Amino acid sequence: MPDLTESNPGPAPRVARFGTLLLCGIWLLAGVTGHDPWKTDDILHLAVAFGMSGGDWLVPRVAGDPWLVTPPLYHWVASLCGKLLSGLLPWHDAARLASLVFGAGFLAVLSRTAHQLVGGSAALAAPLLAIGTLGLLVPMHEAQPAIVGLFGFIVSLWGLSTWRSEPQRGGLVFGVGVGIGFLGAGLDSTVIQLATGLILAMHPAWRIRGSLIAWPGAIAVALVLILPWPLLLKLQAPALFDIWWTAELASLKLVGGLSRDHVELLAWASWPLLPLALWSLWLERRRVFQAPTFLLLAATAPALLSFFADVPRPTALLPALVPLALLAAVGAGRLRRGAANAFDWFGMMTFTLVAALIWLGGISILTGEPARVAKNFSKPAPGFVAEASFVAILIAIAVTVIWIAVMLRTPRTPWRATARWSIGLTTIWVLLMALWLPWIDYGKTYRSVSAEFRQELGKQPGCIARRGLGLAQRASFDYFNGIRTVGGNRAKTCHYLISQAGVHTATEIGGWTLMLDTARPGDKSERLRLYRRSE
Repeated sequence: MPDLTESNPGPAPRVARFGTLLLCGIWLLAGVTGHDPWKTDDILHLAVAFGMSGGDWLVPRVAGDPWLVTPPLYHWVASLCGKLLSGLLPWHDAARLASLVFGAGFLAVLSRTAHQLVGGSAALAAPLLAIGTLGLLVPMHEAQPAIVGLFGFIVSLWGLSTWRSEPQRGGLVFGVGVGIGFLGAGLDSTVIQLATGLILAMHPAWRIRGSLIAWPGAIAVALVLILPWPLLLKLQAPALFDIWWTAELASLKLVGGLSRDHVELLAWASWPLLPLALWSLWLERRRVFQAPTFLLLAATAPALLSFFADVPRPTALLPALVPLALLAAVGAGRLRRGAANAFDWFGMMTFTLVAALIWLGGISILTGEPARVAKNFSKPAPGFVAEASFVAILIAIAVTVIWIAVMLRTPRTPWRATARWSIGLTTIWVLLMALWLPWIDYGKTYRSVSAEFRQELGKQPGCIARRGLGLAQRASFDYFNGIRTVGGNRAKTCHYLISQAGVHTATEIGGWTLMLDTARPGDKSERLRLYRRSE
């Protein structure tokens, strides 16, 4: 049977490889540093890593309270990055570089797997398509353990693709991927990867003699990586282990179902992977049981089923984007001329228009003109004062000039539409980070609120109770100013109380005197209030 490599363009020239590497590097770096921890996932996971920097590497904690939602591999690496690089960067920026580390690993192994499965220039197309995927843009630039799950999944797919020719080596790599996936995303990731492997075990390409040795090797390696942390947790904190394990088992239950929200999220977050993947399947419709195509289908099916079985969350869709990127790489260079031109034209027009709007917004933020546009920025961020950054403006000008040159000078190749799409998305992301980041940061950080609380509380406030206070707020107050709150019976003797409530919620609480009523700048949905116990 013909292989996928027969219908794909040959190896890319060296300049294309260098350009892809440079583009992926820019995409990974832009937005990872230069801003405060943001609500919700960003500050939450940075707070866990920050807590570990104090010495407790076993139990993930948020503001001193156990937080057993995901295994701690991401937080371990983030904490190490924070310790090693905090002399050069703010601690949160240094810790967030863990996302860059795992993201770079993901793109590198994705490229390697695409080359092994598809061949030709797909090794460049797969990472280009990944950085051009809308659903990966934000998660890959915040503190997010789901990135570790992506990295583990692509490592396991690399192992499965190697399995056909070198079963023992492939089995070991597959086991490593399963272990990494578990330590990053828990049982959800493990189930998807094992389901992929078991489906492939029924295919003749993987049902070979060496598999009898490869499977025990894969399981052994996976267990070596998976077991130490849960076993240590059970030995040192059995009650916390029971809470974590119960939550992990509960995450496997079917709590959702195919809904309109699932379809809408899949449609935009998987763009442009999904249509290109469907086109690839159409091209390979007579060869779907051929080993490379079957592997990608075997990986996509459990990942999508897991997404549809969960509530519609962007992070729940991330595993499905891994095999979809590989499938899309199969057909991205084989689009019909009309479809390729339409995709190319749509990308150029869309990103040029968005880039112009970002520039207009950036100019209005800095100068206040045009007044009507500037008003739209001042309303959600009252009190924000913009400061011009020569470096940021220079970067914005440079990427704009590069984008214009790309539109005018890119030679016609089978991959031109894909390359331009990825360059265009990277361009507007860099522009957004260069021109709008201070304004975005002003409205998404709790730094100012935390400072207000610290000023009112003084240096030694003692016990501080909480009411309705979310994890993001608790993590922010602890990170910025060391303000920790307690709940339950521990709060009965506290002299202070921090409450989170809606804007229309009454301020009076029996037995307490209101000291401060505040919120993030422009936040119209929540109020954060500080009370002192009445004498």
